[in-house]
Amino acid sequence: MALDDLIFFDTSVLVAGLIEMGDTSLAADRILDAVKSRTVSRPMTAWHCCLECYSVATRLPAPVRIDPEMARQLLEEEVLSRFDIADLPASARSAFLTSASTERVAGGRIYDAHIAETARLAGTRIVVTDNRRHFVGLMRYGIRVMTAVEFVDEYGL
Repeated sequence: MALDDLIFFDTSVLVAGLIEMGDTSLAADRILDAVKSRTVSRPMTAWHCCLECYSVATRLPAPVRIDPEMARQLLEEEVLSRFDIADLPASARSAFLTSASTERVAGGRIYDAHIAETARLAGTRIVVTDNRRHFVGLMRYGIRVMTAVEFVDEYGL
């Protein structure tokens, strides 16, 4: 059975699914296998998540760090070719900044806020992330926020 909901995957899931990191990668591995087999038929991520994934993958500690060319290749083959890639529309940028400042978003939290707004405006129904607390604000819009383990367990992947 294919999961037909528009499901958005955050950087944390992409990194753990693309780079073997022991037990912490198990759920993300299953998710990327489900995307590959089209069990998850409408996977989505943000362009920002792709860039973060590249950044993290190429700066991890030496045993798991990957070469920039390998990071590019993995992203192209496993993400860009299989996921819909969303970005914050230019027409929404000013409103996003206004909202972020009103909500007192500061420092690096702006990046997760940007990813969350991108997911919301793209019409996603579920966001899968291992940084759940950074995305709980989406629940006020009826968007479910799940960890990779919760997603795998609930959908039997």
